[in-house]
Order: sequence, then structure tokens, then C-alpha cells
Amino acid sequence: MKVDVSSEKSLLAPGDQAVSFAELFFDLVFVFCVTQVVHLLHGTFDLVHAGRALLVFWLVWWAWTQFTWALNAADTTHSRVQIATLVATAFAFFMAVSIPKSFEESSWWFGGFYVAVRSVGLLIYLWVTWTHTGMRTAVKTFGAFSVAGLLAVWIGGVLGGPWQYACWGLAILLDVLAATIGGNNDGWNLHPSHFAERHGLFVIIALGETLIVAAGGASAESWDGRLMIVAILAVGMTTAFWWMYFYKFKDQLEHHLAMATGSQQSTMGRDMFSLFHYPMLCGLIVYAYAIGEAMLHPYEPLSSDARLALALGITLYSLSVVLAYWRATAIWKRLRILMTFVIAALCIMISDVQPAYTFSIVLAGLLVLCVLEWMEGPNLPTTH
Repeated sequence: MKVDVSSEKSLLAPGDQAVSFAELFFDLVFVFCVTQVVHLLHGTFDLVHAGRALLVFWLVWWAWTQFTWALNAADTTHSRVQIATLVATAFAFFMAVSIPKSFEESSWWFGGFYVAVRSVGLLIYLWVTWTHTGMRTAVKTFGAFSVAGLLAVWIGGVLGGPWQYACWGLAILLDVLAATIGGNNDGWNLHPSHFAERHGLFVIIALGETLIVAAGGASAESWDGRLMIVAILAVGMTTAFWWMYFYKFKDQLEHHLAMATGSQQSTMGRDMFSLFHYPMLCGLIVYAYAIGEAMLHPYEPLSSDARLALALGITLYSLSVVLAYWRATAIWKRLRILMTFVIAALCIMISDVQPAYTFSIVLAGLLVLCVLEWMEGPNLPTTH
């Protein structure tokens, strides 16, 4: 069969393109995915439920981030790429539907649609590398380990039980190995602005989920003054979280990614965004659980599980931003680290008080941190 080379070349991204509407539509399904992962923690925060949430969210996150790498390399305005993205969106929807029972009767369902989403992303990479020989070596290495990981997820979903944990854990190891070895190649040809914007949008998705949890809890209960106060404080904390990432850190990560070249750029993109954003987003999921518990019981002292979740969520989110910034600049944000541990310690130590009091202390600490970092001023020029 004769290949239309001119058409194939148009599958390559023309440059640092803007995020397309097809990508935004794809992201909407992952709003649902994040909501479903939070539901895995509903009512219980122990090692079993937290472990399940971590396993499932890694797979959800890796499906999304691999697709982001693929679309970063592809021309997202090309009709073939857009159709593939829409197909992957449909697969991701059914994957999301199965998340609450992904360790029960729906494990095979989740595994099958997860493999389908990832496979579409690999297919887009195949199309792009058809005419981009420099990227072909990088994709071959990444794809070989990825296929093994996909097989492990599918087998684990079919077998269920202890084998599911073992196979899905193996899949995570293979994913990290694929990223570690594949990322060392210099043929990825990253477009920094598009790449950073896509990950920033996912952070927005997770932040929005915490507001959805607060809104859901508020709408399910009779409105009174105390519930209103808890909701307002939850919105305030989430707004502070937005500031802690988007005020200057996101732009500086993008700036340093743009300054890097070759394998240095690909490994930096892998570490700062694909790997270090995972614990950051896990922090927001755990934080959302704490918000949900507070909204359900606004007059009762915040339980030890909820306080632990709140402290852990703040710590994971805040320090993951620090870790990503260190990877870009080799500078540790010591003020952020100190304030994070102080706020987390207060969450755990202050017990037998209603959620409004705990949230007030946390919000005050976060606002102090935001003001102090604002007073530092911008450290680096941004790419804008």
C-alpha cells in the first residue's frame, strides 16, 4: 500500500501548540476518574483503602500522562489524532465507571479499558514516529516496557484477589522502569509550554475535585451557620493550594524545561511532571477525603483518620511542589518545607475540636505561607 508521506508528516506537532479542545474533552473524563478514586476512600482511611487508591490512581495518572506525552508530539489539530483522542475518551469513561469496584467484580472491566486507553496513546506515538526517526528509538524502548506493564494490568484484572495486587504492583514497576530508561533518550522533542500547561490543567482538575466534594457535602445536608463556615474554609484552603502551585512555581518549572535540551529536557520533564506530580495529586485526593468527612460531620470533632488525611494531603501536595522545583533549580524551598511540617503537625496534635476550628488553623498557616512566598518576589523570569 502506498503511504501518503505528506499527510503522515502533518501528524507531527508543528511547534509548541496550544492545548486543543479534544484534549480538554479528554481531561473532563479524568475529572470523573479523580472523583471515583476519592470514593475508594469514602468512610474509611486505612492502609487497605489507601493502598487501593494509590494503586488505581497510579494507573489512572499514568494513562493520562502517557497520553499527554503522545499528544505533545502530535499535531492535535489533525483529524486522525482528534478521532483517536475521542475514542480514548470513551474508553477512559468506562474505565472511570469501574473504579469504585476495581478490586471486586469490575477488576477485569477496569483492566480492559485501561489497556485500551494506553494502547490508543501508543498508537498515536506509532503514527508520529512513522516519519520521525529521532523519536522512534525513544518510543521503542518506552513501548516495550509499557506493553509488558499493560499485560500485567490485564492479567491482574482477570485473576483478581492477591494476584491483582501483585500484577498491578508489577505494572507500576514496569511503568517506572519504562520512564527511567526511555526518558534517557534525547529524541522526545518535547514542547515545554504545551507540556506544562497540560499538567497544570490536571492540577486544576484535582483542585476542582476538592470543591466538588465540599459542594456535594453541603448540598446533601441542611444548610446552617456551622456548615457554611466549614464550606467557606474549605474553599479558602483550596484557593491557597492553587496559589502554592500556580503563583510562580508552575511557570518556573516550564521555564527550566524550556531551557533544557536533548535527554536533559526529557528526563527533567519525566521527573518534574510525570513522576513528582503523582504524589502531589495523591495529596489532593487525600485532602478531598478530609474535606468530605468534615462536611458530613460539621458538629463533631474531626476524627483522627480525617486529621491524619488532612495533614498527609497538605504534606504530599506542598512538598511535591518543592521536590519538582528542586529538580528544576537544585534549590530547596526551606521556608515552604518548615511551614508545611508545622501545619501538618498542628492538624494531628489539635484534637477534640470541630472541623471549623481545625480548618481555621490550617487556612491561617497556608495564608501565612502564601504571603511570605509572595514577599520573596519572583525568583526567575517566566516563559510568558
